[in-house]
Amino acid sequence: MTNQEFDNVVTGFSGSLRPFALNLTKNMEEANDLIQDTMFRALSNRDKFQEGTNLKAWLFTIMKNIFINNYRRKVKRNTIIDTTENLFYLNSSDALIENSATSKFVMDDMKIAIRELSDEFRVPFMMHFEGFKYHEIAEELRLPLGTVKSRIFFARKELKVKLDHYKPE
Repeated sequence: MTNQEFDNVVTGFSGSLRPFALNLTKNMEEANDLIQDTMFRALSNRDKFQEGTNLKAWLFTIMKNIFINNYRRKVKRNTIIDTTENLFYLNSSDALIENSATSKFVMDDMKIAIRELSDEFRVPFMMHFEGFKYHEIAEELRLPLGTVKSRIFFARKELKVKLDHYKPE
């Protein structure tokens, strides 16, 4: 394969690399940068490509390795090395630790309010809270889908009334 053919084939794969880059970076700008770095690395290392190997897989491997190296570099850059005698920088924190006592009271009140719901509202509400889909709840409880949705709605409405004193002002 000539250099020109190699360049054309490699740049032709940039479209199929985009979803993978976007999946790795979760950001369109970073994905475009990753694709550009991959193209550059592949074109500058054309002599390392062996005929007969899967070019697309070779490009994906290059992209994955670039992403991993960039990630490691970013993590290393954010590492703080404290050379003070008493580790002042590591022990001084900008973060405030919130007192969790109030959240415990709120949780206890929520549990009580949920327990006070009638079974017809509490059971579908708790199933939905635990991650069941509406249709799964309907099948499990042998109820129509609309009934399940309305019972969950009324349970939420009743809980809002019972926990109204926690509403932010």
